Amino acid sequence: MPIPDTTRHAPASMDGNPTLDERANYCFGCGPANPQGLHLVFTTESSAEATIATAHLQLDRLHEGPPGHIHGGIVATLLDEAMSKLNRPLNVLAMTRHMEVDYLHPAPLFQPLVLVSRHLSREGRKLFHQAELQRADGTVLARAKGVFIVIDQAMLAKVGLTAPES
Repeated sequence: MPIPDTTRHAPASMDGNPTLDERANYCFGCGPANPQGLHLVFTTESSAEATIATAHLQLDRLHEGPPGHIHGGIVATLLDEAMSKLNRPLNVLAMTRHMEVDYLHPAPLFQPLVLVSRHLSREGRKLFHQAELQRADGTVLARAKGVFIVIDQAMLAKVGLTAPES
């Protein structure tokens, strides 16, 4: 088993309070220190026209639902994780409020897949995102839309956390 890369998250906060990034080391989707996690690594692109996050992955029998295919709950997790990665380039901390998933084709195990998410719009504290799980050839296997709610910095301070450092 590879040693988790704990350097992927932001460095320690200067004030002694753990940042969200520091606390996310055990996140099931992206946490490098979670031995049971998916260890997803995203790249993000942000421009005036779009904010997009992408990850390449290939899952194995640990993630099986129907024989030879990824469990539907894991597919939903992948899509939720992809959408959540859009919040960082938008300079906000936000959590999933609502998510809809359309399962279009069974997602195969042992094959290269791509997660792509895109920020759609913002209305106050509500962020609207979408994500797709695709085969390497671009065939869409599952698609999701989600609403994320921006968390107030004062609320984070009450629970002893600081926002991720930019």
